[in-house]
Amino acid sequence: MADFLRTTGMSKHTRVKCPTCKKPGDWFSGKFGPFCSQRCRLIDLGKWLGEENVISSPLRPEQLAPFADLPPGRHLDEPEADV
Repeated sequence: MADFLRTTGMSKHTRVKCPTCKKPGDWFSGKFGPFCSQRCRLIDLGKWLGEENVISSPLRPEQLAPFADLPPGRHLDEPEADV
C-alpha cells in the first residue's frame, strides 16, 4: 500500500469517497480500501460479476499510436508534476 500511495502522490490521510456508498473517509488506511467496508467491497464485486460494470471495448491500435514514441522506463508510472 505504501508503494501505491507514494506513486500516486497520495498521503496516508487522503480522504476519498467510497466508490459504492460515496461516504467520505480515510479508506486507504483500512483493510478494505478504497471501500469503507467489506459490504461495499462485495457490492462492487457483484456489479463486475453481474456485468453491470464493464470495460466497454478493448483498446484499438490507433488509440495507442500517440504513445508509440515514448521511451520505456519506470518514469512513465510516476505522476506528472503540477506546472
